[in-house]
Order: sequence, then C-alpha cells, then structure tokens
Amino acid sequence: MTTLTSSLGRISRRRLTQFMALSSVVYSVPGLSALHIDITGVGANQIPVAIAIQEPAHVPQHLKDILISDLQRSGAFRVTDVSHLGSIENLDSPAILPEVAKMDVNALIAIQVQEIAEQRWAVFFFLYDVVTGVALDSVRVTLNTSVLRMMGHRLADRVYTRMTGEGPMFASKLAYVAQMSPKHYQLIVADSDGENQAVALESPEPIISPVWSPDGQSLAYVSFEKKKPIVFVHRLDTGIRHAVAAYPGNNSAPAFSPDGTRLAVALSRDGLTQIYRIDLATKALKRLTRSYGIDTEPVYSKDGKYLYFTSDRGGAPQIYRQELRGSARAQRVTFGSNYAISPDISPDGTRMAYVSRLDGRFRIAVMDLATGQDLLVTMTERDRSPSFAPNGRFLVYATEVNGRGILGTCSADARLTTQLSGQGDIREPSWGPILQ
Repeated sequence: MTTLTSSLGRISRRRLTQFMALSSVVYSVPGLSALHIDITGVGANQIPVAIAIQEPAHVPQHLKDILISDLQRSGAFRVTDVSHLGSIENLDSPAILPEVAKMDVNALIAIQVQEIAEQRWAVFFFLYDVVTGVALDSVRVTLNTSVLRMMGHRLADRVYTRMTGEGPMFASKLAYVAQMSPKHYQLIVADSDGENQAVALESPEPIISPVWSPDGQSLAYVSFEKKKPIVFVHRLDTGIRHAVAAYPGNNSAPAFSPDGTRLAVALSRDGLTQIYRIDLATKALKRLTRSYGIDTEPVYSKDGKYLYFTSDRGGAPQIYRQELRGSARAQRVTFGSNYAISPDISPDGTRMAYVSRLDGRFRIAVMDLATGQDLLVTMTERDRSPSFAPNGRFLVYATEVNGRGILGTCSADARLTTQLSGQGDIREPSWGPILQ
C-alpha cells in the first residue's frame, strides 16, 4: 500500500514534501512580469455596468484598467467603458447620466482622479443607479502613489459587494512559489490580479506550504536548515522570521488559528506524523491527534472549534474533522472519493475545498459541509493546494499545463475558471485576507 507520505509527496507538494530550503529574509520589489490571465466561461446573469473615469494621463496606476479587469475576472459583470461620452466634472449629477440611462446597463461607475501634490492624489468615486439617478455608493479619499493600485481594488470591491451582495475579494494578496531555475525558488507575494509582485523569500532549494496569518501581515512556511524541515513565521513588512517548529523529525503543514495566536503543525517527533498546536507567544506545544496513521494538512474551522485534516488512518487518505475541546474522536468527512487531501474551509465556514482523485485525475472539489454534497469545480487533471478567496466566492489552486506549473482560479459554483501563468514553474498558492 502506498503511504500517505509518499503519495502526497508525488501529488501535493504544498504540505508534506521532503525538500530542503535555505531561505533569505529579504522583502523586495523585483522586476517581475505580472501573471498572464486567461478567462474561460462567464458567470450566470452578468450585471451590465458602465464606467467613466477622468484621470491624468501621467497617473502611475490607471484605476479604470484595474476596475474593469477585476470586475470582468469575477464573471459577474459585463463592463462598458463610456468615458468618451463626455465630462463627469459634476459627480453629484454627471452630465452623461441621461445618455447612459438609455443604454443596456444597470449602473454607472464614475471616478475622478486628481493630482493634489507630488505623489499625492484625490480620488472621487460614485456608483449610480442609472434608472433613478440615485447614488448607491460614494467615497472621497486622498492617498499616496504607493497605495493607488490597491485603491483600485478597493473600489472594485465596493462595486462588487453593492451589486452582488457578496463580500469583497479584490483588495487582497496572493502568495505562491515560483521555480525560476533548477536551483532558484522564490516565494512571491502579489495583488489578487497577479500584479505588483514582490519576492518575500528566495532559496536555492524548494519552498513549500506558505499560509497567511489572519491579519495578512505574516506568512508561515516550511524551510530546511541544518538539513531538516523547520516551520517559520515570517513578518512581511520587516522580513523578520522566527523558527516556531524545529523538533526532531518532520516539521510541516503550518496553519494559523482564526485569532492568529496559535499554529497547527504536523510533526513526527513521536514517531508517525501527527498534528500538534503551538502557542506562538509561549511556544507551548500540545498534541491534538492520536492515530496509527499519518495525520497532516491541518486547517482550523473559522470559529476555531474544529480542526480538519488529512489522514490515512482508515487505509487511503481522507479528510477528517476533530473537535478541539472535549474528547470526541475524529470523524471522517469525505466519502465521495477514494483519495481526498488538502482541505481548506471557506471564510463563512459552510464549505470545504479539497483535492479529490477520481479515475486517476486530481481535481478540486467543493463540499457543502451541512449536506455533504460535493461539486467538482475544475476540469484539469493535476490540481492541488486549493485556497479560498476572502469572500469564499472563488478559489485559487495549483495545476499543470503542458508539464508546467501554473495557478488557476475558479468560482465555487464551477461557472468560471481562469489560468494565471508567468515566469517560472508556479505552485503552492495561498489567498490572503482582505487588507485593512
């Protein structure tokens, strides 16, 4: 029988692969090209909206491009640029509003960007119902050039949440690993659209298992030093990192608790790999699972009451859930596949994404945790490492096309998929929280 360790090492390098990584602590902005995005499929009942933006030609980040890209990638919108129709000087009542009202659109996005000082900008945003002319949302802000791009994502989130009723997702970050050459690996942090990339970590050996802290300020990951795997927590704004699990044997699969004060990890210090909890303030260690199999890939429920994890205690790898308080035994969660690994829980706690092997193909499935009903949401064959967007509407995952690692995103209802390819062999994605 193939063990969980060897099968995960072949299919899901995110958590348990036995690699050696020598990591730097530099956080810099390199000359990386953005990820190329291809969209397949569209959402049902797309909302038609118009957009008109006045911004200086020399503005370093064009908000119109950012908003249109975000809204189109969501699959929920059909966007028409009406900036050519005329002036929007009076944002309280744009002159073009009556003409836009004759078009097949539900809303008008109107934005002005003004330079008020060197590296300082004023942004005025309005969202109108074109039928009534009523402003559904508005905001006026002043900001520095450095956060102008993120403001574009925040405005896209305002449109998205107001028009769909779903939570925001664009003003967030992705972390992923890119293998640039046989001995050159980078842990990259980028905006949710793949732009604005920065290298958080570099290594001549593979980097695995990056996961975000709940506040979006740190990443935990597995690195190898002194010829053994060590779990680190790495603060992105300072580049300072701390080893939090360097016990004998394997230290792998970090997962933050919902409040960010604890880390669940998979350790083999007592023999077989089991799951432990580390208090990040005191470094106190507590064993959470006890089985005669391999328990790994932990993830907390969003209320902190349960731990989901992968285990081969029943023979083949499946996903289990264990209550963190009390003495209740772990319960198996997945039954629709003979091989299920790599769980992630949606932000609202209602769904679980995981990798399912069916007919020799590894695809991403999403389970309704209340009913146990599964939905396959990808069509590729070597998918791994699913990670929910902050609103649970989308997932990012790693896959392969023509033998090369790329990232994919898909809607949790399987209606829309995108592929994000770029420099290097890309893998190990993690979608961070909305930035505050």
